[in-house]
Amino acid sequence: MSNSDKRRRRILHIDMDAFFAAVEEKRNPVLIGKPVVIGGAGDPTKRGVVSTANYEARKYGVHSAMPLRTAYKLCPQAVFLPVDFEAYEAASRQFKSVLLNITTIMEDVGIDEAFLDISDEPDTNEAIVERIKSGIYEKTGLTCSIGIAPNKLLAKIASDMQKPNGLTILTESDIQSKLWLMPIRKLYGVGPKTEEHLKKMGIETIGQLAALSSQNLVRNFGPSYGEYLYEASRGIDNSPLVTHWEPKSFSRETTFQVDVKNWQVIARTIAELTREIVSDMARRGYHARTVTLKIRFDNFHMITRATTIEEYCASEEKIRKAAFACLKRVDLIRKVRLIGVRVTNLEKVEIEARQV
Repeated sequence: MSNSDKRRRRILHIDMDAFFAAVEEKRNPVLIGKPVVIGGAGDPTKRGVVSTANYEARKYGVHSAMPLRTAYKLCPQAVFLPVDFEAYEAASRQFKSVLLNITTIMEDVGIDEAFLDISDEPDTNEAIVERIKSGIYEKTGLTCSIGIAPNKLLAKIASDMQKPNGLTILTESDIQSKLWLMPIRKLYGVGPKTEEHLKKMGIETIGQLAALSSQNLVRNFGPSYGEYLYEASRGIDNSPLVTHWEPKSFSRETTFQVDVKNWQVIARTIAELTREIVSDMARRGYHARTVTLKIRFDNFHMITRATTIEEYCASEEKIRKAAFACLKRVDLIRKVRLIGVRVTNLEKVEIEARQV
């Protein structure tokens, strides 16, 4: 790709605003203006984590992945609701249908976000954004924030800069004046551990990170991640949009509200998880050979056991038996907090074969 091609590239990232909470507010307008927290079964006295919180709840420090009990301590007056994936997936399909009317070059990266390559679209950025925002609002009544930039990295950063219902356009000339002024945590791919490590090195901003040499970053973070930090801090990202992808696994897991040691409860849970996985495989047209069982005990110690079936299959009975074979290799001396089942080593099945 030539430098001129890179300059002409226009990547749009769309991020729906507090998506789950916005869907709930749309179908129950009484919630508007109140702090709303969504996660687990919607009961903050029980186990579960926050899936999303609306902007009113975020003012109290509530954020996604936080334990519901912690969220309740921070904002006891919030309305706590259970996750309703069917409703959110329906709204997701609606807003993505609007995007596909703009261009079919779309990377679907989550239930509430996507990338579009609008490089070849004749309309201006502002005109495209207006079509997207008005189309989504007409179909769903929801708002979104959009970032447009020469690559996916900058577009994703841009979409988070003016929330909610914002639009931010970043160009290569903005890297020094805007990107480098941001705290390092704003750089996609920098988590709390990396942030802590960088701060110990005296690095607080993306600009300070960009001032470090590649050798320094590789020495501290390894060759792959070190090179990523070196390029990302300079706004460099040549990754293409992935418009089609194949799953590497199918998995389901559940955390018990109360730790269990009853073998029948554990076995029934494994059977239910297996049934859901086989349903997912059938819908996507996959067979699998390797089955892995994950168990986390009440002391948070986690173990995994795996087995490989003789041939690829999508048989609920065979996959369930494989999961139970893994369970036999687990010494259940403690109560169980979490159980998960995952199938890997996948094979795509042709439509004709599935119809037989």
